[in-house]
Amino acid sequence: MSNPPRTGLILTLTLVAAAVVVPLATGWQVHARADRDDGVAPLHALWDPKVGPGTLPALGLALAGVRWGPALADRLRWRPLLLGSYAAGLAWLLSLALVDGPAGISRVLGNPDEYLRSARQVSDVHRLLETYVARIPLAAPHHWPVHLAGHPPGMVLFFVLLVRLGLGGDLAAGLVVTGLAATLPLAVLVTLRALGREPVARRVAPYLVLTPAAVYLAVSADAVMAVVVAWGLACLALPTRRPARSGWPWAVLAGLCLGAAVMMSYGLPLAALLALAVLLGARRWWPLPVAALAASAVVLAFAAGGFAWWDAYPVLRRRYWDGIAAVRPAAYWLWGDLAALAISAGPLVGAGLAATWRAAREHRRGSRVVVLLVAAAAVAVVLADLSRMSKAEVERIWLPFVPWLTLGLAFLPLGWRRPALAGQVVTALVVQHLLYTSW
Repeated sequence: MSNPPRTGLILTLTLVAAAVVVPLATGWQVHARADRDDGVAPLHALWDPKVGPGTLPALGLALAGVRWGPALADRLRWRPLLLGSYAAGLAWLLSLALVDGPAGISRVLGNPDEYLRSARQVSDVHRLLETYVARIPLAAPHHWPVHLAGHPPGMVLFFVLLVRLGLGGDLAAGLVVTGLAATLPLAVLVTLRALGREPVARRVAPYLVLTPAAVYLAVSADAVMAVVVAWGLACLALPTRRPARSGWPWAVLAGLCLGAAVMMSYGLPLAALLALAVLLGARRWWPLPVAALAASAVVLAFAAGGFAWWDAYPVLRRRYWDGIAAVRPAAYWLWGDLAALAISAGPLVGAGLAATWRAAREHRRGSRVVVLLVAAAAVAVVLADLSRMSKAEVERIWLPFVPWLTLGLAFLPLGWRRPALAGQVVTALVVQHLLYTSW
C-alpha cells in the first residue's frame, strides 16, 4: 500500500457506491425505510432534490471554512478557537437544517415515533420508570413508539426536562438539541488538549466543525447522546495530569456523563472502549475506579427507580426482532451499515483510517493517543455492526463514534488536508440537498 490514504478513500467510495447501486440494480428489497419501498439505501432517506433558505449560508460557510478554517485553527489562541468552533459549528448545523426551511429544525422531533410527544404526556417519572419495560414489547397494550422502545428511558427524561422548562415545543426543543450538538467539537478538542495533543486538536478542528454528520446532528436525539459521551470523555481526560486529591471531581463528572449515556442507548456501553483509550493514552489509571463508581451509581439509581437496564435489554431484543429487523437482511446490512457510516462521517474518514493504520505501523512520534482513540471508535463500530442490533439507520445511531473516527484525518499528508476538508463539506451539501434524510 504505497499510498494508504488514497487506497482508503477508494475503498470507502467503492463501498458507498456498491451500497447504493446494488439494491437499485438488483431490486433487492433491503427495507432501508420501514414505511416505504423506495428508500435510498443505505440511508434511511428518500430522493428529494431541493434548495432552501439555508442553501446560500451553507455554501458560504463551506467556502469560508475550506479557505480560512485551517489557518484560523492554527493561529487562534485556545479560548477564541473554542468559541469560534462553537459559533461556526452552530451556523453549519443550522444552515444545513434550514435547507428544509423552519421544518428542518422542528419536523424531526415532532415525529410521533420520537421522544418529544411521549415526553409531553409524562406526569409521573417514577411511574414511567416502573412501567417502562412492560411497554417495550410490540404486543404490549399501549406499547412505546419505536424510539422509546429501542432505548432506555434516559433520553425521554431529557425531553421531559425540556417540557418542564417550557422548551417542549417542536421548534424550541430542536433549537436546544442543535445548540448542544454544536458543543461536540469542543469536547473533542478539550480531550485532545488535556491529553497533550493540542497541535492535533488544531489540525482536526475544521473537520470536526464542518463535519458531514451535521446533517444528522442537527435536531437528532442521537446528537445529545454523542455530546454526553464526548463531554464524559473530556472530563475523564482533564484529571489525568492532576493528582487524585484535586482531580477526582472531574472523574466523578466523567462517570456521571458516561453512566447517563448508558441510560440513553443500549449500544453506549461500547463507549467504555473510548474511555479506556483515553486512560491508556494518558498512562494514568486512578480516574478509572472513581468514574466507574459514579457511572454505576447512575445505572443503579435508575434500577432503584424501577428501570433495570439488564432486565430491559433482553425485552428490547425481542421487540427489535419482532419488528423491522426481521426483514432487513443481514447479508446487506453488515456492510451496508459501514457505507451509511461513511456517508454520515464523510468518505474521507476512510482515508483517515488508512493513514492512522500507517501511523500506527510506523510508530510515528506523538501519534499514540490519537491512534488509540481512532482504534477504539473503529472497534466499537465493528462490534455494534456484528451485534446485528443496528441494521440500518446507523447514520444517526453511530454518531457518538463519528468525531473520534474523524481524528484519523490528522494523519493525512499535508497536501491532502484542504482537499479532504472540501470533500467533507461537499458530502454534507450533496446529502442535504438531494435527500430527505428523516433525521
